[in-house]
Amino acid sequence: MEEEKTIPEVVLNSGQKMPMLGFGTGTVPLPPPHVLIPAFMEAIKVGYRHFDTAAYYGSEEPLGEAIAQALDQGLIKSRSEIFVTTKLWCTEAHSGLVLPALHRSLQRLGLEYVDLYLIHFPVRLRQGAKGTKYGKEDILPLDMKGTWEDMEQCSKLGLAKSIGVSNFGVKKLSQLVQNAIITPALVQVEMNAAWQQENLRKFCKEKGIHVSAWSPLGANGAVWGSLAVMDSPILKDIALKSGKSVAQVALRWIIEEGATPIVKSFNSERMRQNLEIFDWELSESDSEKIKQIPQHRGFKGERFVSEFGPFKTLEDLWE
Repeated sequence: MEEEKTIPEVVLNSGQKMPMLGFGTGTVPLPPPHVLIPAFMEAIKVGYRHFDTAAYYGSEEPLGEAIAQALDQGLIKSRSEIFVTTKLWCTEAHSGLVLPALHRSLQRLGLEYVDLYLIHFPVRLRQGAKGTKYGKEDILPLDMKGTWEDMEQCSKLGLAKSIGVSNFGVKKLSQLVQNAIITPALVQVEMNAAWQQENLRKFCKEKGIHVSAWSPLGANGAVWGSLAVMDSPILKDIALKSGKSVAQVALRWIIEEGATPIVKSFNSERMRQNLEIFDWELSESDSEKIKQIPQHRGFKGERFVSEFGPFKTLEDLWE
């Protein structure tokens, strides 16, 4: 029996512990449950304890099923061993709709609480707007104060042990923090060696907000993804020199920067490799070299921009 890897934990400002590596469950197109459930169970088997889902992904139900089966089979002893993050979709980012949305997520997950609940985007869509096929008139200004008060309610009721946001830039985060009673525990953003998010991380450090990184390898399988990370000559060079894979170097860099990568691979071999980033370090000169990698955002989010909506430019959306 191979020994599963234990993943170090970070303590969030809510006092909750979170494993420093997350397993992402959102992918397009989403494989059917009979493919997903065994993949999630395999991830639990090899040592993942932090799973990231969202109402929008459609993966809450298979994830819940995998956790239930893992308990049945004794892969884990109790629900508390798994850290589950889910997210509020933009059509429910309305004051009064947050709590019911979380209840539906919990129902799909088959859980009594989630460990972390995030606002998925700093965007509100008209109720009933479907998928990515909504019209520009469906994009509404976010009632940040009202929505966050509802998120705080989820926390007070114990339905979410920690609350936070996703895809918020510095400007929106500071706006949120000004009005918040409960400071967000975490912000999840696109972050990798080719999009390092330095300003945001500096801001979060000052405010005690943890950063987690989606697309830590540049999402090279996604429509909007790129090979900026996996084909980086700098990362290839460091990988060759240290006897690691490019992915391992890229993930290790995120860990050393104090952020939590959310990895996504349903391939058992790669799942294992992605775990092997905790027992070695990058040299100082390697870290310096990584800072030289040309920077560009992968996911642009054009679909949220409209001359009639709250975000007239991409800058408005991400700032």
